[in-house]
Amino acid sequence: MSNTAAATATATPKKSFRWASLRDLVLIPPILLILLIGHLTTDNFLSWSILKIPIEQSTQIGILVLAEALILIIGRMDLSLESTFGLSPAVAVWAVVGATMTGTGGFIDGHFALLTGITVGAAVGLLNALMIVKFRLNGFIVTLGMLTALRGLQTFLTGGSSLYQLPQQFQALAHFGFLGMSLSFWVFILVAVVLIVVMRYTRLGRSLYAIGGNADAARAAGIRVDLIVGGVFVLASILAAVAGILYTAQYASVGQSQGSGYIFTVFAACVIGGISLNGGRGSVFGALTGILLLKFIDQLLRSLQVPGTVIELITGTFILVALIISRIASGKPQD
Repeated sequence: MSNTAAATATATPKKSFRWASLRDLVLIPPILLILLIGHLTTDNFLSWSILKIPIEQSTQIGILVLAEALILIIGRMDLSLESTFGLSPAVAVWAVVGATMTGTGGFIDGHFALLTGITVGAAVGLLNALMIVKFRLNGFIVTLGMLTALRGLQTFLTGGSSLYQLPQQFQALAHFGFLGMSLSFWVFILVAVVLIVVMRYTRLGRSLYAIGGNADAARAAGIRVDLIVGGVFVLASILAAVAGILYTAQYASVGQSQGSGYIFTVFAACVIGGISLNGGRGSVFGALTGILLLKFIDQLLRSLQVPGTVIELITGTFILVALIISRIASGKPQD
C-alpha cells in the first residue's frame, strides 16, 4: 500500500507539470494557423521583412502585457498602465526640453531624462499601491481614476499637442540595436525571460500565485502579502514607463494620446493567453503568446488590405474564439 501511495505521489507532480506546460502552448496552433493563412493568401508573408513588423510592434505593448500579467496573477488589476506608458516619457521630455505650447518645463538636465521617466512610473505605482494596499480601496476604481487623472496631466503638460524635440538620451535609444532588431525587442525579451524564470523557479514566483489564489491563506502561511502586492504594482508601473520611453524614442515624439486604448489589447492578450482575471493562474509565456497572436492577426489583415473597421470586427471575433479555446484547454472559466 505504501509503495502504491509513494508511486502516486511521485507521478502526480509530473503529470501536473506536463499539463501546465501544454496549457502554456495552447496559442501556438492558432499562431501557426495565422502564419499558414498568410502564406497561402499573400506574397512573402513568411519572409523575415514581413514577420519582423508584428514582432517589433509587439515589443513595447508586450512589456505592458507582461506587467499586467503580474498584476492579474496576484488577483488585482491596473487600468492605469496605459496612462503611465504615455505620461512617463511626456514628463521626462517636458522637464528636460519644455513644451512650447504651454511655455513651461525645461528645468532638468538632459542626463537625467531617462531617470525622470522611470521615477514617474515608480511614483505612480507607489501611489496605486498605497491606496489599494494601505487604505484598502477598490483596485479597479483606483486605477480607473488614476488612468483618467494621468491622461489629463499628460494633456496639460504637452499643451494638447505632440512633443517632437526629444532629449539626446531619448534620441540615442533609437539607434541602439543588435542583430537587426531594435532595443525595444531585446528589452522585451530580457523582461520576458527574467519573469518566466522568476515565476516558474523561485519562491517569489510561487508566492505571487499563492496570493492570487487565496491572499488570506498566503498570509497565514507567512507570505508578506501587502509588501509583495505593493512591490508588484510599483514594478508594473516601472515596466510601463520603460515601455513608454522606448516607444517615444522609436517614434521620435510623445503626444497627449500616447498609449490611449492600449489597456483593452493588454487585457485581451493576457486573458486569451490563459491569465485568470480571478488571479492565481496563468503564465508569463501565455501572455507573451497572446500579444504575438493579436499582432500577427493584425498584420495578416493589413496585408490583405482589409478596412480598419472590419479589422476591429475580425480581431474581436478572433479574441472570443481564442478565449473559448483557452477555456476548453484549461478546464476552468476565465472570469
